[in-house]
Amino acid sequence: MQARVYGNIARAAALWLLGCNPLNKKLIKNRTAHLILVRKMNLPRRLLPIGIQTLAKIRERDAYYVDKTEIALSLVQQAGYYFLSRPRRFGKSLFVDTLKEMFECNEALFRGLYVHDKWDWQTRFPVIHISFNDGGLTTDAALQRRLANILRVNYERLGLDNPNLPDASDNFGELIRLAHAKFQQRVVILVDEYDKPILDNLQEREAAIAMREGLKNFYSVIKGADASIHFVFLTGVSKFSKVSLFSGLNNLRDITILPEYSAICGYTDQDVETVFATELVGLDRDEIRRWYNGYNWLGVAVYNPFDLLLLFQERKFRPYWFESGTPAFLVKLLAERQTWLPTLGNLEAAENLLSTFDVDYISSEALMFQTGYLTLDEERMVAGSYYYKLRFPNEEVRQSLYFALLETWSGRSGAQTKNMLALYDLLACNDLAGLKDVFHAFFASIPHQWFTKNKISEYEGYYASVFYSYFVAVGLDVRVEDASNFGRIDMTVKLGGHIMLFEFKVVDGEAQGSALQQLKDKCYADKYRAEGLPIHLIGVEFSKSTRNVVGFEVELLG
Repeated sequence: MQARVYGNIARAAALWLLGCNPLNKKLIKNRTAHLILVRKMNLPRRLLPIGIQTLAKIRERDAYYVDKTEIALSLVQQAGYYFLSRPRRFGKSLFVDTLKEMFECNEALFRGLYVHDKWDWQTRFPVIHISFNDGGLTTDAALQRRLANILRVNYERLGLDNPNLPDASDNFGELIRLAHAKFQQRVVILVDEYDKPILDNLQEREAAIAMREGLKNFYSVIKGADASIHFVFLTGVSKFSKVSLFSGLNNLRDITILPEYSAICGYTDQDVETVFATELVGLDRDEIRRWYNGYNWLGVAVYNPFDLLLLFQERKFRPYWFESGTPAFLVKLLAERQTWLPTLGNLEAAENLLSTFDVDYISSEALMFQTGYLTLDEERMVAGSYYYKLRFPNEEVRQSLYFALLETWSGRSGAQTKNMLALYDLLACNDLAGLKDVFHAFFASIPHQWFTKNKISEYEGYYASVFYSYFVAVGLDVRVEDASNFGRIDMTVKLGGHIMLFEFKVVDGEAQGSALQQLKDKCYADKYRAEGLPIHLIGVEFSKSTRNVVGFEVELLG
């Protein structure tokens, strides 16, 4: 409660000073200026918990902490078996550690938090904590050694004699039995990043299968030990199918997309306004929302904590989460499947597709949703089945993913930045005719060897995808397949008080003028005339034989 009151005071003071001081009409993006301003306002400032994944360290060092204990309490009061999927660097480990400290009755850490006067601090449960956060594993032997070490640590922490059984599954089962017998309380099992050994090896199928089978045998112990278990909570990035990994855990309840748990990890808008009010001084609040807010699992939208903490430290808008480790296999997979990029952030998927994830088959929609590159927009039921609309969570992911895809789609490394700047400069000065030269030069510069080794160039949508990706990567307001009374406009761009309507065509040889003609015939401009802005019709034609732009017509409507 005290942190919330301080947060409101700080926020109010910050808004007052920013509104009254002409010096602060623009963004204050550097750390020194921010610190000076905070000191002038005498605002309470705490440690930013960057990289801290334990509740004890956060509380003992008086770092900022978003209280998740109300959600934790509602979860643990329903003793059972639970699974939660969230993207990497989203606070899963901290939430698991919070559960651990609650069950182990470390009361001092919870003073002032929601759960403090609502929890029985006299009943301590034995907790088995399993985490695969550290390091990588590539062989079954390495996995078995890691499991043996994890179990050894748990035996020691619980004060139990380790029988060192040769099979990790047997040793796990014995740990559960002995802990129950010693403490006379059923065991709590917390598994953090249960799937990391598999995900780390997805590009090496045999290694991934070895990890999957080894973990399947290990986790199967849990069902057999049900009589000795009070509560189980597993977290991970992906929900592997029950058949492949959790065949024995048919009572595992998936809370991933339940509205009441949407904010179980991450920061809500209210959290940012209150807990981090001091850090908001000098930053554009709307820009923070646009860049980092928007992750949703059918409930309250949240920010990725990793992004916000680094923003508050560096005072610059950057793709912190995206830069921290976007999986190469994701970009490679989207290229191999000839994904139509203009609709990448506007997909629909059935419930069973989103929850189907395995080494042998990974749908693009499931992969992007579970790894955090798409989030849920809405849910609807059709004929008794649930379907979900997927979208990019925010501007960070939208821009950064398209920028990363450009390298794969273009076969060139390091050329994107120069091309993007040229594109933006031309658009900013309304030199639309110059766009043809930019893109013609760009496609012409792609090495011939790349086309002979990469079948993606045979894909008809390849050329339009590259074209579209540049517009998105420079952060423009781009709409794709925008519906009108007569059809769907391929691409709409708004910039500097101008509206640009694009139509793309792929032809076998020379330009035919069909792209511009379609824009006229379909009367696509009528939808935008009421806005009173200049409208440009732009027809772009690509040749499969020359692998370049052969037609680029621009017409300004009066």
